Amino acid sequence: MCLPQMRTLIFVAWLLFYVSFLLGMRRMWTGKYVRSPLARALIMNMGTETDSPGYEAQQWYHCCLDMLGEQVRSQFVQSHLDEDTQTFLRRSVEKSSWLFTQLYHSLFSTILSPVMSRTSINGFLGRGSMFVFSKDQFQSLLRIEPEWKGQRMLDLGAGDGGVTEVMGRHFHEVFATEVSTPMKWHLQRKSYSLLGLDEWHRTGFQYDLISCLNLLDRCDEPLQLLQDIRRSLVPHTGRLVLAAVLPFQPYVEMGGTWVRPKEHVKVQGKTWEEQVTHLSTDVFLKVGLEVEAVTRLPYLCEGDMYKDYYMLDDAVFVLKPQE
Repeated sequence: MCLPQMRTLIFVAWLLFYVSFLLGMRRMWTGKYVRSPLARALIMNMGTETDSPGYEAQQWYHCCLDMLGEQVRSQFVQSHLDEDTQTFLRRSVEKSSWLFTQLYHSLFSTILSPVMSRTSINGFLGRGSMFVFSKDQFQSLLRIEPEWKGQRMLDLGAGDGGVTEVMGRHFHEVFATEVSTPMKWHLQRKSYSLLGLDEWHRTGFQYDLISCLNLLDRCDEPLQLLQDIRRSLVPHTGRLVLAAVLPFQPYVEMGGTWVRPKEHVKVQGKTWEEQVTHLSTDVFLKVGLEVEAVTRLPYLCEGDMYKDYYMLDDAVFVLKPQE
């Protein structure tokens, strides 16, 4: 047998072994095998059944009002499992069943993970879309009508722009920031104006809305970020839509590894309600922001061959600058 044939045979054998290994691991996959803190949190927060969200899914939105601080209780907005959310879940379940697509994604994720971040890999493969809120949930939080229009919005860490679309339909100008190059390609295809990480708060203009979705626990200087956002909002009428994964566990991705941020925000409390109260009455007020509305929502992500979708527990705030 010649050398090229031997190489081909070895490659095919390796590929078959890899596919068999993945199929064998699918049923025994658990969070303890995952090294990334974010991925581990995603898996550990998943329910056991993901293809038929029923009563358990309704608990994603549950809040015990008696456990919220008195100042925050009146700002709570009750959300529900609506049609847009169910559509995202059904689509995720369908994609998860595409076996050869999932094997392709898994193979290339393994090859690319030493040199690319997870976000960039997802952007390159066109997978891992996120869902934070539906159009109805967004309108309910901001207390706006479907036809309402503002002038300018900015989405910080916009990813592939899926959530940006929900908000962007209400604004004449949509700006975005993103670290990952493959994700930037998705944003450019959707005709969003990209700004640099050190540029968005130095443009000379202000924004009617800034969104900071699940970014506070993934940036190096979260308090500085909040201060820059407050200064960049249109006075009196500008609003910040901020989503935070709770329990709050800050990590920053650096060259494929996860490290503690330079600026640590310690959020007190063990329950969702206690941490929401502390963020509202302590962390946000210290940087000159006050809560106008808050709700509990699931932070959903498309799944893979191991899970149909992943879910984290989110608190979504609407914040306004203090007078």
